[in-house]
Amino acid sequence: MSKNRIAVYPGTFDPITLGHEDIVRRAANLFDEVIVAVAGSTNKLTLFSLEERVSLAQSVFKKAENVKVVGFSGLLMQFVQEQGAQMVIRGLRAASDFEYEFQLAGMNRKLFPKLETLFLTPAEQYMFVSSSLVREVATLGGDVHQFVSPTVEAAILQKLGK
Repeated sequence: MSKNRIAVYPGTFDPITLGHEDIVRRAANLFDEVIVAVAGSTNKLTLFSLEERVSLAQSVFKKAENVKVVGFSGLLMQFVQEQGAQMVIRGLRAASDFEYEFQLAGMNRKLFPKLETLFLTPAEQYMFVSSSLVREVATLGGDVHQFVSPTVEAAILQKLGK
């Protein structure tokens, strides 16, 4: 009997963008199951609560059979072990992301030596898209429809009272 290949894609996802969706869809083609792990304990000031971010991600991936969305808090490596995963997926948009992500992958490997980190790059049209930029554009009244799904765009507009 073959072992399920499970990968965890962690992040704040505030909000989940088309770039995130692209990474998850790519990972879903490589693994039996992809767990989108929405981080609850974060130093970032978020626009959406953990529950809202989980709900938005679940809405985005509701038709993806091998993708599940789970909120978590605490140490990522503990969560990965609890899920029985062997891989952490990290997205790289630009060379500037690499140094931080490389350092994080090293720390994760030290904490959980059996864990591998797989870096995936989004499609070219999403290379510059980040949640923080989407939040900033939306807060300043800009149109974000080309960066997020319609469900996420509606949630942003509602949250901002626009």
